[in-house]
Amino acid sequence: MGILEVKNVGKRFGGLQALGNVNLSVAENSVHAIIGPNGAGKSTLLNCLVGKLIPDTGSVMFDGQSVLGRAPHEINQMGISRVFQTPEIFGDLSVLENMMIPCFAKRDGAFEMNAITSVVSQKDVIAKAEAMLEDMNMADKRHMHAASLSRGDKRRLEIGMCLSQEPRLLLLDEPTAGMARADTNNTIDLLKQIKQDRDITIAIIEHDMHVVFSLAERITVLAQGTPLVEDSPENIKGHPKVREAYLGETAH
Repeated sequence: MGILEVKNVGKRFGGLQALGNVNLSVAENSVHAIIGPNGAGKSTLLNCLVGKLIPDTGSVMFDGQSVLGRAPHEINQMGISRVFQTPEIFGDLSVLENMMIPCFAKRDGAFEMNAITSVVSQKDVIAKAEAMLEDMNMADKRHMHAASLSRGDKRRLEIGMCLSQEPRLLLLDEPTAGMARADTNNTIDLLKQIKQDRDITIAIIEHDMHVVFSLAERITVLAQGTPLVEDSPENIKGHPKVREAYLGETAH
C-alpha cells in the first residue's frame, strides 16, 4: 500500500471521458511522476487528488483516509500541499511576508496576516519564515517584492511556502513550465535537496522529460485518461506503448 492510493477513478465532462478507471499507487518517501501527451488527463487527475474535482467513480485515499468530498484546505490540513503551474504568490507583498502567510493559516483555511494567537507568536512566525528562506537560498531576497522575482525564484518561494506547512505529500503541477533551462536545472537541484533532507513524498506532473528522468523513481504514463504503463524510468524509456502515445508509432 502506498501513502497515496487511487483506485478505479473515472471522471466525465459531458460526453468527454477525461479519466477512465485510473489506478495509481505512490510509495511513501518516493518521487513519482505522472506523464502523458496533452489531453491525457493529468491535470484532471491532480484536481481529483486535491479536492477541486470529485470523480464520478472510484476512490482516492491518503494515508488510509479518503480525500473525496473534502474542501481543499481540509486536504491541506491532512498533509497534502500543491504547487500550481503558475506560481501562487502575493506579488504586492515582500518575499518574507509571503513566507509568513502559511504560518498564520486559520482552521477554516483563511489567512490572517495580523493574527497573533496564544499558540504561535509573530516572533516565532518570522523566525520560521526566515529559516525557510535560508533553506530556499532566498534570504538575501527577503525584502524584495515578490512580483519582481524571476520565474524560477517565484517557484522557489512557492515551494518554500508549501514546505512551511510541513506536508507529507507535495504535488507539483508542471513546476518548471515557462522557465529558462538554468532555472529548470536549479529547480531540479532544489527538489533533489528537499527529497534528501525531508521526510516527504513527491508526485509530479511534468512535460519536460529532462526533469522527469532527473527526479522520478517511478513513472505512470497516461493516454486519453487511461494509464498505459507504470514502471521505473529506465524501463519507461523506449517503452513501445509510450512511444506510441507520444510519437504515434505503432506498438508491437
